[in-house]
Amino acid sequence: MVIDIHTHTFPDKLAAPTIRKLQGACHTRAFTDATNAGLAASMARAGIDCSVVLPVATNPHQVAHVNESAAQINARGRRTGIYSFGCIHPDCPDPRGELARIAALGLKGIKLHPAYQATRFDDIRYLRILDRAGELGLVVLTHAGIDIGIPVPTYCDPEMVLRALEQVGPVTLILAHMGGWRQWDQVEALLPQSSVLLDTAFSYGDLTPLEGHPFSEDQLHMMEQEQFVRFVRKFGARRLLFGTDSPWRGQEEGIAQLRALPLSQPDLEAILGGNAQRLLGLS
Repeated sequence: MVIDIHTHTFPDKLAAPTIRKLQGACHTRAFTDATNAGLAASMARAGIDCSVVLPVATNPHQVAHVNESAAQINARGRRTGIYSFGCIHPDCPDPRGELARIAALGLKGIKLHPAYQATRFDDIRYLRILDRAGELGLVVLTHAGIDIGIPVPTYCDPEMVLRALEQVGPVTLILAHMGGWRQWDQVEALLPQSSVLLDTAFSYGDLTPLEGHPFSEDQLHMMEQEQFVRFVRKFGARRLLFGTDSPWRGQEEGIAQLRALPLSQPDLEAILGGNAQRLLGLS
């Protein structure tokens, strides 16, 4: 089974204007139209069995509606192969209650985005969310490292992650973008001995920029192959989960890049889907 743990879609009426806005901010092109139908077509081309949609709450008023929509996506999941995490915002008036509702809706986890939520990962509001999510058995997947559209400040770096984990109870925490986008040296130095999992989304290979982009030649390149393979060795393949950040990376391209790496077949199968299948209880 191949599972993409990190994708994004938007309601049909909002997808086109949202993608235009985000492409302008990130200077990178989208590979789908960011609808559920567009994601399903991409999955079919790539041979992906399941994709996990990660909604981001940019204000607390969105949270309840987005979580209800996520539950509706999951109700169709066995037919479509598309599942959704829930979301939470650090300024929710009752985050403990909303997290309990997320669990009651049957959602497997939540997405945090410190940059879009303008909150440091070691902020007490996030610590309370992490602690409660752990109590409820919810997986937490967070954006980590620099955000391509909001490059400064950095709201989630490896040191913040370690400080947060020291202050909360056990929680299954997935750091997107191989632990911290464009902070991979720090991730490699500080996090292998921690409990975190990593997803591979938007980390390996080159950017696909729009015409007139502001990136230098060096900035077009992301993690090098040698470092990616070292991560597999240092963290262990069982702690890595395949993700693309679709629509910002092509799912076909993401699988091809991973298959081209000098990894053993058991490690490749674990990363491509075995780990996520076990974590999320998918069959």
